[in-house]
Amino acid sequence: MRVLVYGAGVIGSYLVHVLVRGGNDVTVLARGKRAEELEKEGLVIRHYFQRKTTVDPVNVIRTLEAGDIYDLIFVVMKYTDFPAVLPILANNRSSNIVLVGNNTDAHDMQNYMEEHSDTDKNIAFGFQISAGSRENGRTVCIRGGVKMVLGGLNGPIPFRAALDQAFAKTKYKLVYHENIDAWLKNHIVPIVALGFVTIIHERQMTKIARDDKLLRQMIAAMDEGFRVLEAHGYPLIPAEQASLIRKHPTLLRLLLKIYHILPASRLVDGSPYEIAALNRVFHDWKERSNVPTPHWDVLEERFNTSYPFISGA
Repeated sequence: MRVLVYGAGVIGSYLVHVLVRGGNDVTVLARGKRAEELEKEGLVIRHYFQRKTTVDPVNVIRTLEAGDIYDLIFVVMKYTDFPAVLPILANNRSSNIVLVGNNTDAHDMQNYMEEHSDTDKNIAFGFQISAGSRENGRTVCIRGGVKMVLGGLNGPIPFRAALDQAFAKTKYKLVYHENIDAWLKNHIVPIVALGFVTIIHERQMTKIARDDKLLRQMIAAMDEGFRVLEAHGYPLIPAEQASLIRKHPTLLRLLLKIYHILPASRLVDGSPYEIAALNRVFHDWKERSNVPTPHWDVLEERFNTSYPFISGA
């Protein structure tokens, strides 16, 4: 299977590792220093919990031309980076594309590529459940049993057989979801709330763990966020996520305290630019919903005070 992974950050790097080990012909699109690292050293990943380092040889390209045809293209990047690559993907003649990452605009992105491409596009959206960071040229991956939740906007993914084949020889789990747009929008709520708190305390995780008032505000803000989605007609999925927040806030607060005490929490990369961009979309949703969000508003204001040059404050 000829596969391109467009993006070589933490999430993309692990996806490349899995696909290479699964026997696929994998190419990575990277630029600058990252491309040079991959060409010189291969794909080097430190697997944090597994206490091992892997090295995989990979093909590297710096641009995607119209005639570069792949069986599958995975585009793995931050939400803020998607708009710049959509024209490139539309111009390319490959058909099967999976956009992986936080996403509030799945329908708009799909419509853009369908309208601007001369090739029929089969587009899916996904989110890989893993984390990590890149520091001093090292990729550190934090993972358990890694999976990707994915789905199409217009029914089942038409190239599911190709996806299953690409991962057939791996332990990586593909979880197909019938309403991926709602799943991604639900995911935004805890991601942005957690991002607020992380930025407010300047990534000092133990300080977050000790700030009981802030943790209570964050959990209440998540509940408000889900009420906004309900007001717009979106189902709460996965249901267990909203249930934990609403029915067991004390337990969740304890789990969040433990998480922020663990050394691994300091290795979870988070971009304030991405949080700000996602929140701008969510801010519009809550304004149009007329749902009261006092706890969310307090966290939003504190975040904007911390990063006024990117938040628009």
